Amino acid sequence: MYDMKALYQAKSVSDAVALRLAHPEAQIIAGGSDVLVQMREGKRAGAELISIYGLDELRGVALEENGTLRIGSLTSFSHITRDPLIRRYINVLGEAVDQVGGPQIRNIGTIGGNTCNGVTSADSASTLFAYDAVMELTGPEGKRLVPIEAFYLRAGRVDIREGELQTAILIPKASYENTHGHYIKYAMRNAMDIATLGTSVNVRLSADKKTVERARVAFGVAGPIPLRAKTAEALAAGQTLTPQLAEVFAKAVREDINPRDSWRAARDFRMHIAVESARRAFTESVRLAGGEL
Repeated sequence: MYDMKALYQAKSVSDAVALRLAHPEAQIIAGGSDVLVQMREGKRAGAELISIYGLDELRGVALEENGTLRIGSLTSFSHITRDPLIRRYINVLGEAVDQVGGPQIRNIGTIGGNTCNGVTSADSASTLFAYDAVMELTGPEGKRLVPIEAFYLRAGRVDIREGELQTAILIPKASYENTHGHYIKYAMRNAMDIATLGTSVNVRLSADKKTVERARVAFGVAGPIPLRAKTAEALAAGQTLTPQLAEVFAKAVREDINPRDSWRAARDFRMHIAVESARRAFTESVRLAGGEL
């Protein structure tokens, strides 16, 4: 049984905003793969819920006129993995969300829910950080755009203000154009498990495939919120592709990450797999981009 005080069904985005203002303590629910589990465990006893699951306007992936990829917040993980625009321009995101939970979770879970939870282990988050994603939030004053690095405030807390809800995730053309990436999730099991560490790398190579024009690397569970390892990124930019570059890049991530000890893994172990996964993801990203180490 689910102990809830009330369930409000939003009929539109503007209706959801109005419901948020009228019931400021209410919890937004989309697919419910997190909220309903928490309620079943008694963590949200007596909660008020605002369901936005019926808002089809918040589903799907589109390419805007300026080349921005727009991902509706209610787009499920399964749809993201299969979407032709994702596959063409940012396949690594589909690769990442295809490792969330199991098939049932991926069919019901949404990318908006995955990011609005504010947890560092979200499988979509590190790739979105690596691609400079921008969160579109809709509230009483209209739309507000927030870079993902500013959206995550602290563990479990994101920048959603009174009356707002997340309506889309935007990937600028400058961030995905001519880039290729790879995501590695390290977990105790191959499915239905939270990441011990998540690593997302993407690279853009020169026309002759000999030089790194740009590299990005972002981690989940390497700090209280997802984060970029910008020291490593700076070291790789403009460098000629060599086997040594992958090692230099990977070792440099230690300058920016700060994993913690937990029952899932010790801090030193997370540091070790961060370096190894960065090296492997960088190597694979270079290969996908047509380069050779």
